[in-house]
Amino acid sequence: MRARRVRAGLKGWGGVGAMAAFCALALAFVLLLPRTQSPDDGSAGLDGPGVAEGHQAADAACKDKDAEKLTLSPSAADGDTIAAIKARQGEKRKLIVGVDQNSYRWGYRDPNNTTAALEGFDIDLVHRIAEDILGDPDAVQFKAIPTNQRIPAIQEGRVDMIVRTMTITCDRLSDVAFSAPYFKTGQQLLAPKSSKIKGYDATLADTKVCTAASSTANTRLTEDRDAGRIPKSVNLDTVVPNQLDCLVRLQLGEVDAVVTDGALAASQAAQDPTVELKGDPFTTEYYGVAMNKDADDLVRRVNRILVEYRASGWQASYDTWLSATLGTDATTSKPPTPAQYLRES
Repeated sequence: MRARRVRAGLKGWGGVGAMAAFCALALAFVLLLPRTQSPDDGSAGLDGPGVAEGHQAADAACKDKDAEKLTLSPSAADGDTIAAIKARQGEKRKLIVGVDQNSYRWGYRDPNNTTAALEGFDIDLVHRIAEDILGDPDAVQFKAIPTNQRIPAIQEGRVDMIVRTMTITCDRLSDVAFSAPYFKTGQQLLAPKSSKIKGYDATLADTKVCTAASSTANTRLTEDRDAGRIPKSVNLDTVVPNQLDCLVRLQLGEVDAVVTDGALAASQAAQDPTVELKGDPFTTEYYGVAMNKDADDLVRRVNRILVEYRASGWQASYDTWLSATLGTDATTSKPPTPAQYLRES
């Protein structure tokens, strides 16, 4: 049923397969841009001790459809967390941010760019946050963090924040704090154009679907299969550390489809002309900046920055990075202007 082949006709950077190989090598070590070469000694002045990795039960009062409202109101005031960031000396006086380096148009290195700098929609937001807090948009130490390590990286104090297409959910709010939303998307299927799969429906019967570990896609598919909302015969055994790994499995014919955020899937489809999005998004999700649960002042500062960014900066970044893959009309992707900040402390 599954042809063991590498699809031909790739475009973009010489093919997604080449990009994936490049990224796999790059992910073997901690990413530090040339302008941010401070050593990672595990004691970069992060506020407070690391939190032991673990998964807590979600707040029973939280509903995922309203999870994006459970954040703190904006404030420009400095607190202990921001003070600790500003107190870093010399080359260590940087905002430490977990990002992706292999999501095309979101956070990636273009091999055709000789500077080797990270680029993308998420990266633009990081620079804006660094400029506000430290007065320098380039005062950033980027760390490449796999999908399944986003929460541990925050809890263990390895980063100040994660800006990495991370969906706000009640489950995650048990472990980390989120900013207000900065992007709207939804889960969607990616499959070969020739596939019998038509969408998130009965056509998934007897197929193998790949998801990233600790992703909202993995959680949703497992729940829906167990509840009978998709065929019981859907095989979900292929779970990988990073969502791009799923695209490589799809290209090799090892799986029949990928489920990931539609915004990311669209970028992947733009690189590989043999695959396409199948059906409409079947969830509504919001990306937020993730931070330590105790970093209230940092959460409030990021929310204040986002108020300004939505008014000046967001659209320009969308036009630069995402309009080619998601369309020039950004209406469906714009984050809602928060009417409420429901978290009090």
